[in-house]
Amino acid sequence: MDRDTPVRPAATVVLLRDASEGLETLLLHRSREITFGGAWAFPGGRVDDQDRTGVDGDQAVARIAAVRETCEETGLILSPEDLVPFAHWTTPPGFPRRFATWFFLARDTGGDVRVDGNESMAHRWMSPGAAVDARARGEIELPPPTFVALEWIRASADVRSALERAQCGAIIRYVPRRLSIEGGTVSLYEGDVGYDEADHERSGPRRRFYMLESGWRYEDDG
Repeated sequence: MDRDTPVRPAATVVLLRDASEGLETLLLHRSREITFGGAWAFPGGRVDDQDRTGVDGDQAVARIAAVRETCEETGLILSPEDLVPFAHWTTPPGFPRRFATWFFLARDTGGDVRVDGNESMAHRWMSPGAAVDARARGEIELPPPTFVALEWIRASADVRSALERAQCGAIIRYVPRRLSIEGGTVSLYEGDVGYDEADHERSGPRRRFYMLESGWRYEDDG
């Protein structure tokens, strides 16, 4: 694959709500005609030219795109000021489509979700743990960035603590270095002891994602 594939800016919103059994997030069932087709993922998409009008800075533009995409895909109205950035993903070389995607947290507005029936076919509110377990049982598909975000979210007991954690912490930068290992692959991320040398066997702090035949696992000592 051409390593010069352009990297397109994008934005994703992780909507959160407090439910009787704990923290839940909104997942959309993507149409098979688009990126991550058939998978369950958060609302979001590519930055459009209209999102740049009168706005400066990559994150500020991404906020506009995130609000627009969420409205188009779910009917929910957010404000750019409602969004709290917590992660940024860049697709590594070697993929047919590459994106530089801001991940934002936001509290659910309480409105009714109305999927567009075009890019998204259905929606579900799920706890992070339930979504991860459903993927393990083969009931749903999750893109790797969605899986990792769910693992990050499940460390928080409620919406308030998740937002505070994002506000107080540094934005996590994910530019995967994917390595073949016995039983599957492992993606190393910045902050992992083996990231710079692409060496998954080194001892030390970990920030990595195992995608193995036996199951998926995210490890983060940060």
